[in-house]
Amino acid sequence: MTHPAIQLPSLIAHRGYSAAAPENTLAAVRAAHQAGATWVELDVQLLGDGTPVIWHDADVSRCSNGRGSLASMSWATAKTLDAGSWFGDRFAGEKMPSLGEMLALLNELEMGVNMEIKINKGRDPIALVERALPEMLDTLPSERLIISSFNTEALTHCRQLAGKERLALGVLYNGVPKTWRAQCEAIDAFSVHPSWSRLKRAQVEAMQKDGYQVLCYTANDPSAFHSRWAWGIAGVITDEPAAFKRFLDSH
Repeated sequence: MTHPAIQLPSLIAHRGYSAAAPENTLAAVRAAHQAGATWVELDVQLLGDGTPVIWHDADVSRCSNGRGSLASMSWATAKTLDAGSWFGDRFAGEKMPSLGEMLALLNELEMGVNMEIKINKGRDPIALVERALPEMLDTLPSERLIISSFNTEALTHCRQLAGKERLALGVLYNGVPKTWRAQCEAIDAFSVHPSWSRLKRAQVEAMQKDGYQVLCYTANDPSAFHSRWAWGIAGVITDEPAAFKRFLDSH
């Protein structure tokens, strides 16, 4: 059996179009769509009451008008937060999206998503996977979904719940370890997601040779990144999809 028939775009909007709208919100995904992006990268976590939400940090202070950790928060409380004003007045009142709300929007816009299973310190990877993955598999077609994580336990459990013909998995790395190949083989990975600034050409070529798609994060300067395309990189996860697109169109 092979992986889902995913048509990877060269550009994936990081946390939505996070240079143009507050990250990981419905507004950021709509902005990405309006800018021509067909895929977004987002983060999913659980609140303290078990509700899966789209959010990056362990707490809400950076990207909302509230305080407190996700681990101690209920959905009733999270819904009262303003997750937009910090970015700009016109986003006042933007809410933290539930996973269900975000999946509905992705389907409405027919967009693909690279969803990171975000395991912040002290949180349970198994609980998050068991709560969030079935909802994603039930809602999105397999050709519009990649699940990625830095957390080996989370990825292993994802694979136990869904075979590689149903679910594409991506392994996230800050620096690529010597053990990357064994880690990818162990979970039947579809893709490798390394930090672009620390990546070596020989690593990309080895990943490609083994049949893995390489998706780099988070590149925001298209001219600085430009020479890397020749290495065989499949796509870039970027806060600046429109700037990248303009640069690529002109080159």
